[in-house]
Amino acid sequence: MRPAAVVVAILFGVSLAGCDRLPGRARAREQRETVSPQVATFHALYKQQCAGCHGRDGRLGAARPLNDAVYLGLVPAPRLRQVIAEGVPGTAQPAFAIGAGGTLTDEQIDALVQGLLAAWARPAAMQGVSIPPYTAKLGNPERGSEVYAAACAGCHGADGRGGPKARSVVDASYLALVSDQHLRTTVIAGRADVGMPDWRGHIAGRALAPQEISDVVAWLVTKRKPVPGRAGGV
Repeated sequence: MRPAAVVVAILFGVSLAGCDRLPGRARAREQRETVSPQVATFHALYKQQCAGCHGRDGRLGAARPLNDAVYLGLVPAPRLRQVIAEGVPGTAQPAFAIGAGGTLTDEQIDALVQGLLAAWARPAAMQGVSIPPYTAKLGNPERGSEVYAAACAGCHGADGRGGPKARSVVDASYLALVSDQHLRTTVIAGRADVGMPDWRGHIAGRALAPQEISDVVAWLVTKRKPVPGRAGGV
């Protein structure tokens, strides 16, 4: 991987992390801003509910950029809606649907999903590109160690604890905050807003194969350890 030194500091924010005024922290239910049911435009909803973590323009926030054609091409729209509506248990991503304890109506959630895709998906940019599957079973961690050495160690260090260009990806607090799917999504989509390449740029001259992605994610998962006070991001 070739991210700048700032990448992992920002990477510690979680994918689709809770949109709070403190990046990476979900709002308590009683503290979330009440949104009028009449507010149904994408930009208004995004500004109120998402920009605090994902960035004002969908980039350079503590959490994953949503203004990313690769990410929006990777994640199926129903899954995107599910994450916004129901949150991700065990992570900092809260549920926004009223039925799940949030503040947004079904229509408002639909407006967010449709607006994200309309504003930032850019399907023409992904035309002819075969994106690896969004979901897959964990692979072989032993093979994943070899993938890590070839694709990631140059920046994150031989043992994953940090290197000359990026910080640790095996930090216990980080791994407790994120899900297995977050790790997979990060390997595939990267962080374009801060220079971390997607799956096509980790190894010079070729893209990571789907099995290699599953294997390196499995290796990362083996580094997860219990953290006092956290249920774990699994």
